[in-house]
Amino acid sequence: MLASLLALYFIWGSTYLAIRLALPGFPPLMMSGLRFVCAGGLFYVLLRMRGAPRPTRVQWFAALRVGTLLISGNALVVIAEQWVSSGVAAVAIASVPLWSVLFAGLWGRWPAKGEWIGLAIGLAGVALLQSGGELRASPAGAVVLLLSAITWSLGSMWSRRLPIPAGPMAAATEMLTGGAVLLAAALVRGERMVAVPDAQALGSFLYLVLIGSIVAYSAYTFLLAKVRPALATSYAYVSPVVAVLLGAWVAAEHVTAVAVAALALILAGVAIVAAQRAPTDKEAPARGEVTANSAARTG
Repeated sequence: MLASLLALYFIWGSTYLAIRLALPGFPPLMMSGLRFVCAGGLFYVLLRMRGAPRPTRVQWFAALRVGTLLISGNALVVIAEQWVSSGVAAVAIASVPLWSVLFAGLWGRWPAKGEWIGLAIGLAGVALLQSGGELRASPAGAVVLLLSAITWSLGSMWSRRLPIPAGPMAAATEMLTGGAVLLAAALVRGERMVAVPDAQALGSFLYLVLIGSIVAYSAYTFLLAKVRPALATSYAYVSPVVAVLLGAWVAAEHVTAVAVAALALILAGVAIVAAQRAPTDKEAPARGEVTANSAARTG
């Protein structure tokens, strides 16, 4: 159980760096599309072999809508990492639970008084991140990361109102359909593989498919069944820190004091919001990956 928890922290924190290392070998949309089509296809076959029921046409259509939003949110992180470091991207995406609470109001669940305090603190961290350092130097990266967080949050909240498949099959179908949409967008955009990726890019891509998407998801579903939801979703507080440290250690990314302060404010806001929410509420995802109930996470 401890191994699953530590694996979750490290894997979902490391996917930001893996994206950056894979980018030189793949066009951004094509990389995201291929990643999730491969991961979703493998996961779907595995689940069917284990006896999971075949999704209905209605469930496939629901998964298409949710998967398009969620996987597009992840693809926007990939696009942004062409201009900003993996650590800064992770800090920005740590705000997803805050946006999710705001989007829940579209379905009548507006934030309570205590949640508004957490939102104010967390969004102040987002504003601080946007105003200084790397994101100020890259307005395009700032806009794309903001759209990524918003897209993921909207898809997460909408998934709770749609008839998506139950259990792990939700992740498989969302990855498959969302990945297919991204591949189509990549072809329309004119993205093509012009050369065989080098060993680093290919290895990072395989890591994202097998470890970042399938192994981490399996660890997460195991934890949801064995431990308290608050512990299973504690990656939301740890993974951004792991991402920042890995970026600095492996890729020599410079971590500014502004980014560290912004991360502290964002995570404080997320903690306050989480403390105010009812125990039965599903947690919103904190970064870029798909899970069984799409309101639980994203890497």
